[in-house]
Amino acid sequence: MQRDRATTIFEKGAAGRRAFVAPKLDVPRVDGLLPDGFRRASEARLPEVSEPELVRHYVKLSRRNFDLDTGFYPLGSCTMKHNPRLHERVAGLSGHSRLHPLQSPEHSQGALELMYNLERALGEVSGLPHVSLQPSAGSHGELAGVLLTRAFHEDRGQTRTKVLTPDTAHGTNPATVTMAGFTVVKVGTNPDGGVDLDDLRAKADETVACLMLTNPNTLGVFDPNITEIAQIVHDVGATLYYDGANLNAIMGKARPGDMGFDIVHFNLHKSFTQPHGGGGPGSGPIAVSERMKPYLMNPRIVRGEDGVFDLDDHGYEKSIGRLRGFQGNYGCFVRSYAYIRSLGAEGLTDASETAVLNANYLLARLTALGVADKLPLAFGDLCMHEFVLSGSPMKKDLGIKTLDLAKRLLDHGYHPPTVYFPLLVDEALLVEPTETETKETLDGFAEAIAAILTEAGSDPLIAQSAPYTTPVRRLDEAGAAKRPIIRQPIPA
Repeated sequence: MQRDRATTIFEKGAAGRRAFVAPKLDVPRVDGLLPDGFRRASEARLPEVSEPELVRHYVKLSRRNFDLDTGFYPLGSCTMKHNPRLHERVAGLSGHSRLHPLQSPEHSQGALELMYNLERALGEVSGLPHVSLQPSAGSHGELAGVLLTRAFHEDRGQTRTKVLTPDTAHGTNPATVTMAGFTVVKVGTNPDGGVDLDDLRAKADETVACLMLTNPNTLGVFDPNITEIAQIVHDVGATLYYDGANLNAIMGKARPGDMGFDIVHFNLHKSFTQPHGGGGPGSGPIAVSERMKPYLMNPRIVRGEDGVFDLDDHGYEKSIGRLRGFQGNYGCFVRSYAYIRSLGAEGLTDASETAVLNANYLLARLTALGVADKLPLAFGDLCMHEFVLSGSPMKKDLGIKTLDLAKRLLDHGYHPPTVYFPLLVDEALLVEPTETETKETLDGFAEAIAAILTEAGSDPLIAQSAPYTTPVRRLDEAGAAKRPIIRQPIPA
């Protein structure tokens, strides 16, 4: 790993050096096309470097960061770390990549057909028939779902003020609820890791608009009481919302619509191979039940009797309207549709089964190596696609915290799992291996954790001072948040 001081591209090169020389202007120069106030008074201060310098600079910078192409990335509740290269090639085809969002439906039939078919595929996966691709991310899909819920109740002349969220919920759930103007009410977790039914019954009344739920939840637990939960929520006239972050655990095995959910959001950037985080934009389509259909966003993709596709925004008086300027991030749709069509129903089911198998194998391997004594499973005996360990015994007996373990894993060549989430688990370590990792990779990761615990038994200071092999050592994260340096001065 690189230890040299990182430099900016502005600190390299020399005057007159070029990576590219533009051809001479072959059209007449016309003054006055731009107002004087928008014209430069001097040349732009751009870096002057050769092409090899340019390439080496950015390749070296990329190697200073951890990436999936070089190592295991078991972040919990983030799913789909690997994005098949085939889908990138498909999205890069000129008919997709060069399509303008303002192009008329008449000249966008192929794209509209792809989106129309994707909607139906997502509807089949979720068990809910009506889909909108508009939301730009999972949190955006959540907002759409809560706004649909608001419209649903207002259409019935009801004013409801509360939305229930479990204490295992992703942080975007309460943030979305607040942004939509509702009050967040937390629902507790039972000893098995599911929703506390008594607490839910006590808090579910006619002031509640919705319950937002992930199943399986962030603890990696599938709630066996889901039909009873749906009944409790529906009995008070509220809607049931499915956070689709963990959908990759149940595709082809169970459908949210069949469980009683009214609204589902999908993370195409989590479960359907669209890169997310630093890799590209997200996409959070939603699917809804029949009773929520009138409020779905406009315009809607429709297919006429003549087979022609169009964007229709007429005759939907109860719709909440547009949620964004265009129909969504189209490249995400192409990748996700390619994934669904290349795998098919059996392949999606196999992906879910393998994700669950990998998580349970890794959990069993950690137990076999004696890790469970210091990092016990927080809830239950088995898991779905991810699991949460508690580092509380490790902290007490070995003197190292979950953060120390995470930092030391970097020295073993592994990206750390998610730490300190969900909040109800003390010293939480949230692990999700996904369906793409091999047995050898999972074995190596388990052995690295076991080695770190053994090492800490004789010298906890090693983990407390880690990492040692990364481009930078342990950072003052609190200081970086309070006093960020966001501008780099450009040399004269």
